[in-house]
Amino acid sequence: MVENVWGLVAVLVFYVVMLVIGIVAGRKELSNKAKASTSDTMLAGRNIGMFVGIFTMTATWVGGGYINGTAEAVYNSVSGTGAGLIWAQAPVGFSISLILGGIFFAKPMREAGYTTMIDPFQKKLGDWMGAVLVLPALSGEIFWSASILSALGSTLSVIIGLEMWISVIISACVALLYVVIGGLASVVYTDVIQLLCIAAGLITAIPFAMNHEAVGDVFSVPVNSTSETIGWLGYLEGRSWGLFVDDYLLLMFGGLPWQVYFQRVLASRTPDGARVLSFLGGIGCLLMAIPPVMIGAIGYSTDWNQTAYSGVLDDGTVRPNLIVPLVLQYLTPPAVAIIGLGAVSAAVMSSADSSMLSSSTMFAQNVYKPVFRPQASDREVIWVMRLAAVVFCCIAAVLAITIQTVYGLFVMCGDFVYVLLFPQLVSVMFVPWFNTFGSLTGFLVSLAVRLLGGEALLNWKAVVAFPWYDSETNRQYFPYKTLCMLIGLFVMLIVSYVTNRLMESGRLNRKWLHRINNRLYATAAEEKEDGDGKLGEINEGMDYTSDTSTKL
Repeated sequence: MVENVWGLVAVLVFYVVMLVIGIVAGRKELSNKAKASTSDTMLAGRNIGMFVGIFTMTATWVGGGYINGTAEAVYNSVSGTGAGLIWAQAPVGFSISLILGGIFFAKPMREAGYTTMIDPFQKKLGDWMGAVLVLPALSGEIFWSASILSALGSTLSVIIGLEMWISVIISACVALLYVVIGGLASVVYTDVIQLLCIAAGLITAIPFAMNHEAVGDVFSVPVNSTSETIGWLGYLEGRSWGLFVDDYLLLMFGGLPWQVYFQRVLASRTPDGARVLSFLGGIGCLLMAIPPVMIGAIGYSTDWNQTAYSGVLDDGTVRPNLIVPLVLQYLTPPAVAIIGLGAVSAAVMSSADSSMLSSSTMFAQNVYKPVFRPQASDREVIWVMRLAAVVFCCIAAVLAITIQTVYGLFVMCGDFVYVLLFPQLVSVMFVPWFNTFGSLTGFLVSLAVRLLGGEALLNWKAVVAFPWYDSETNRQYFPYKTLCMLIGLFVMLIVSYVTNRLMESGRLNRKWLHRINNRLYATAAEEKEDGDGKLGEINEGMDYTSDTSTKL
């Protein structure tokens, strides 16, 4: 039953406004073209300028998971287990990731004129190997969508009493509708409005919340000599250092191989513009962390027994994943709470729409067309993209409803992307001898090692216990994700180098590099043409001697 009718009305009005803006922006962009191409729909005609670009690049990571997850991490210091601001790693990690992307990847990717992040892999390694690498990218995008939809669902359930599953479904459908109709043009223009709403809504709420009678001195951080807690700043101790370093490296480098980022890069007007937008987006991402950090600190400094909230736990705390909606609902006036609700809704929409478009774009462009329908027209590819967006949206909504922790999902989304895709991205861009032998071997090895390490969030029991492993919680405190990534990188470079040298010396027939791809995607005509064992004339994209990498 809806408890806050005006709050529901405000959310519905906001959704209608976003839907109208998204549809109008998308149709306007597409109406300027006699016939819409995949580039027009997927990359907004490569016409994103500096003003709009700054907002949409910042919105790459600033979403519902970012806002709720950061506040949750800060507030979680009440548990006395070392959480707090120091463990809110995503803002700094993703900001550095955007800057690193601008330094090393944005310009060469934009200069090459790719449509997706997977294109350089398919150019160098072949269509099917590229399609294999789509899998971890897709899983990352879907988990990302699930985390931000979950954030909005928890918010609406607290503030207006709407069932979580209803709010998740409505939010997903609204974002999906204007993505399907307008493509990236709809996404980038709504990003501008949504980011402004996030900043205005949360900043407006903070002074009211700080002055509530139940809130103590936010900046008075009590220090406990027994190290049980030192306030909302948090602390590090013992073996948690390994986990801390692992998570930071995951966010910094695992934040690079995402289509949601490269879609903005590839849609920029110029290569230099793509690089600048990455730098400014990193700065914007860090600045947008200030409001949720303050909300988490306010929640930490609140005596919740003095508020009207009836769900206070026995120890006087509240559920950390609900801290943003609880601060808005119970520490601010009703009108301000509604504004804050609009801010969180905007945060979710700004990332949910991007993720839906990114995942469906990769599937249509890098799986459906090259693998199943090479002769597919632009119109057909666009319709496949739209259908894929619907399917992936449904999967994300189910995950959002069934998995509870926001920050866990928020960090986990980059896990497999970091372990599996980051070493591949570095190799394809900067290693001339990188080939399909190395790519496939490295992928399988890093995947196997990562799965053997287990995952506490999904109750996967660890088969391999790295140093500092805690069997009771099934948690690996050693930076094993980074170790898995480095093992995969080492394997793919060694295998690529050795097979490359063997083929150059004639000890390994070059046709085997072609045949490993033949088993995946080569046509009968190419197989026939391969009779003399020569690779160079067969397929430019498969030529192991073709240096498609960028010199560092």
